[in-house]
Amino acid sequence: MLWNTGHRRWARNRSERWRHKTGIEIHPGARIEKGVFIDHGMGVVIGETAEVGEGCVLYQGVTLGGTGKEKQKRHPTLGKNVVAGAGAKILGNINMGDNVKIGAGSVVVKDVPPNCTVVGVPGRIVKGVEQSSNRERLPDPLVEMLVDMQRRIEELERTIEETDEENKRGRK
Repeated sequence: MLWNTGHRRWARNRSERWRHKTGIEIHPGARIEKGVFIDHGMGVVIGETAEVGEGCVLYQGVTLGGTGKEKQKRHPTLGKNVVAGAGAKILGNINMGDNVKIGAGSVVVKDVPPNCTVVGVPGRIVKGVEQSSNRERLPDPLVEMLVDMQRRIEELERTIEETDEENKRGRK
């Protein structure tokens, strides 16, 4: 409120005072809706252009961080009822849909549709996106890499078997 009415120095002073008391750093320019719950808040950081929707739960060490020094929107937007586990990092001008769950320690740098669960570094959707034929499948670079590796292993095994067969025929 103070930030938006031009009292920026006073807003920053109040923000820093509360950060020292609670261990929670919320930039005075951040927009936080009603019913947000910060559980065991030490180390929580909410950046200047971040928006946190109604009913969100943020656990210890969550960062809603920006990328770059630009003045435009550079922090995440969380929809309603988003749960961010301990140590989760949500970075950049991205959107988390309503009812998203973000696993502890995850690093999310891309938009997440509503009703999904995200885990890992980088964050990957593990639950919630339908994989039916009428809906586009989201790419998963880790799975694609593993599939490519499996395909290559099978090719190499075939080559070894063919070479063994040729060597056996050549010895006779």
